[in-house]
Amino acid sequence: MANPNPGDAAIIMKIKAKMEKALPFVTDECCIYRVPHEIRKLKEDAYTPKVVSIGPFHHRDPNLQKMEGQKTIFFKEFIERTETKDLESFVSCVQKLELKVRGCYSDDIKLSEEEHVMVILVDCCFILEFLLKFHFHQWPKHDFLSPWLTTCGNDLLLIENQVPFFVLDKLYNLAFPSTSNPSLLTLTRYILPDGISSGNRDGLSLTNVGRIAHFTDLTRKLLLLSSDLSSECSREAQVTQLYSATQLREAGVKFEVNKDSNCLLDLQLSGHTLRIPFIRVVDSTEVVWRNLLAFEQCHCMDKAYLADYAFVIDFLINTDKDVDSLIKNGIIENWLGDSIAVAKMFNGLGVNIVTPDFNEKYYCILKGLNDFCKKPWNRKVATLKRDYCNTPWKTVASIAGIFLLILTVVQTVFSILQVVL
Repeated sequence: MANPNPGDAAIIMKIKAKMEKALPFVTDECCIYRVPHEIRKLKEDAYTPKVVSIGPFHHRDPNLQKMEGQKTIFFKEFIERTETKDLESFVSCVQKLELKVRGCYSDDIKLSEEEHVMVILVDCCFILEFLLKFHFHQWPKHDFLSPWLTTCGNDLLLIENQVPFFVLDKLYNLAFPSTSNPSLLTLTRYILPDGISSGNRDGLSLTNVGRIAHFTDLTRKLLLLSSDLSSECSREAQVTQLYSATQLREAGVKFEVNKDSNCLLDLQLSGHTLRIPFIRVVDSTEVVWRNLLAFEQCHCMDKAYLADYAFVIDFLINTDKDVDSLIKNGIIENWLGDSIAVAKMFNGLGVNIVTPDFNEKYYCILKGLNDFCKKPWNRKVATLKRDYCNTPWKTVASIAGIFLLILTVVQTVFSILQVVL
């Protein structure tokens, strides 16, 4: 064997050194992600905080620096609110968790340990004070943040704008070890979006929700917990299409509001009636759903139940006529003012979202609807009802016309029989 070239040996050593420094893209603790480029590029501002940065990803965003002073004020007020008022104990708590917290982020955090501790501590205390002010109705009229409360609450749900929930929980318990303050989970109701079952949310504890990664994860968990979708539900089904709401209605499918459930995910098919829970579409609806879907793509694609729901609604809504049909049936309440905008929103949610499998429950619903639409008789009956029986007067007129036609036929038959006989 030829002697190795000295140049080759140097390259090999560099490659080995590089291999030793190689780290996995994410760790088992990772739960806070940068939104993948192919998803983020579709609507950048849906994933970018508008008012307040939380955590290291957007810490130095120049557009959010105005809030840094307000966060410091809230931090100070929170420490003063605590039972101990001992700043050192809070710093020490976060210092002990710093390495674990760093592992929760998908990107390599460029902040030093000291900087990272300060960011996490101030941001966590800001969030806790923010929630407590909501709970105790302690917003002063001159407060800088008052006009931005809704936007700030929405920022706390963005997947890139999170701190680990376990840090919030540790600091909250450290601050109030013996008082009768509400649980931290109860406080989160003030920032959770529409569509979370209030009946379930108010009585939830950390035990039946399970391990919470952060607020985005909590929103998703509460949706699933309050739905009739089971975590054990098979996800081996494949779906290729579903007719739109207009096409389904023309084939005889009826649409009703599912009043038996408060959860958006609880779709039900009974005969040829599709029951869909009420959906209120507001300005923040798209932002919340885009971040929930992005989190599923990064963290739990094998249980992408929210993506399943988004795809079903996307199938149902192709145009503004489909939106108008669902509005007419009381399923959608449109606060955007434009049915085209609602259609565009739902059609955009699933773009670049990957769902290798589909849950069995939704698959059975879609298959039932498609099978119903494929039967020509159902479409003919639906056309007859639509064209001749869509109002009481038309129904009466149609029945009268049929009755007269029958009488005419009978009269003709008798006339023929008299001639023949």
